[in-house]
Amino acid sequence: MAETLRPETADGVLETVSWAAAEGVPLEIVGLGSKRGIGRPVETDHVLDLSGLSGITLYEPDELVLSARAGTPLAEIEAALAENRQELAFEPMDMGRVLGGEPGRATIGGVLAGNISGPRRIKAGAARDHVLGVHAVSGRGEAFKSGGRVVKNVTGYDLSKGLAGSWGTLAVATDVTFKVLPAAEISETVMLRGLADRAAVEVMCGAMGSSWEISAAAHLPQEAAERVPVSLVSGAGGPVTLFRLEGFGASVAYRGDRLFAALEAHGTVNRLDIDLSSALWAALRDVVPLQGERPLWRVSVAPTSGPDIVAAMAGRDMGYFYDWSGGLVWIETDETDDAGEKALRAAVDAAGGHAALIRAPEALRNAVPPFHPQPPALAALSHRLKENFDPKNILNPGRMVAGV
Repeated sequence: MAETLRPETADGVLETVSWAAAEGVPLEIVGLGSKRGIGRPVETDHVLDLSGLSGITLYEPDELVLSARAGTPLAEIEAALAENRQELAFEPMDMGRVLGGEPGRATIGGVLAGNISGPRRIKAGAARDHVLGVHAVSGRGEAFKSGGRVVKNVTGYDLSKGLAGSWGTLAVATDVTFKVLPAAEISETVMLRGLADRAAVEVMCGAMGSSWEISAAAHLPQEAAERVPVSLVSGAGGPVTLFRLEGFGASVAYRGDRLFAALEAHGTVNRLDIDLSSALWAALRDVVPLQGERPLWRVSVAPTSGPDIVAAMAGRDMGYFYDWSGGLVWIETDETDDAGEKALRAAVDAAGGHAALIRAPEALRNAVPPFHPQPPALAALSHRLKENFDPKNILNPGRMVAGV
C-alpha cells in the first residue's frame, strides 16, 4: 500500500516535493480523490494528499476575486459565493458520481488541474479562462507564483493558464485565485421536443448565433432524456433540445418569449421555470444521464460535427447526449477493449476534434491513451514542457501519457 503524505501548509508541500525530487521518488498528487479515476493509473509508493491545504484565503466580493488553498472543497467555495449572489461562471462539473464515487468531493485545485467546466463553457469559457493566479511547486522542488489578484497582471508566460489541464503532471498547486462574477437573477429553459440529432444541432447553432444570449444548449435522445431527474424532460416521450436563458427577470422573460415563438416552427415547445431549470442543468453538468459503469468518453468537436461522431459509432451499444450546442458529445459504450477506442478516435480525427476517456476499467485505461494523442510537433512541445517543470518525472508519472 502506498504511503500517504499529507502536508497542511505550502511550506510542507515544498519540503515534500523537494525531498521527492532529490531522491527521485514518484508521487501521485490527489486532493479529495474525486477525479482519481481519470487518466492512466498512477503506480507510486507515495501519495501526496493536498486535502490538508484547505480554506479560503481571500474573498473580496466587491472586487470579484477569490483565493483559496488548493485542497479547499469546491462546495465550500460555491457556498461562500452564493451568500453574495456570486458564482464561478464556468460552472465546474462534479465528477464524483459519474466516476462511481461521492458527489461534493471536488477541490478547487483539482478544478484547475483538470481545466473543468460545465454547460456554460460555450459562453463563459473553462477554468483556465477565469484563473488569475497560482502559487505552486514544480517537480524540481522549486516554489513559484504566477499572476495575481487582478485580470491585467501578466507579463511573459501565463503559467496559471499553463497548469490548467495538466492534471498535476507539471507542478503542485498550493493556492489558486479566480475571478468570480455575479450570479444571474433568474434562469429559464425553453425545451423543444422531437428533433433528430442533426436537425437539433442546426437549430441550436442558429439560436446561439441569435440575439437571445443563450447560456447553454443541449440535445438529448429519448434514452438519455428519460434519465434526467426532471419530470417534464424525462416524460417528454422522445428527444429533447434544451436552451437556457439567464439574467435579469425582465430580460429573460422577453428573450424567452422570442425564443419560444421562433422554436414553435420546429415542434412542441415548453418552458421550465428557475427551479426546474437549475435541476436540469446541474444534471447535465454532472452527466447524470450516463452514470453507470460503462466506459465513458468526452468528445470535443465543432458543433456541426457532433452528429457525425455519433453516426460513426452506429451499430454499437451506446448511450450519448450533446452539450455545448453539439460541440461536446458524451458517449458511453459497452466495449472494454480497444475496438471502440479505435473507431471513435478515427471519427474524431476526421472531424478535427479530440476524445478523452473519462470512465473505464483500469485495464482499458492502461491499454489505450486516455487523453487524445497529440500531433508530433505538439507532443514534442509537451515533452519539453514536462522536462522543464519536472525533469525527473516524479509528479503523476504516466497519468496523461505512458512513460511521461
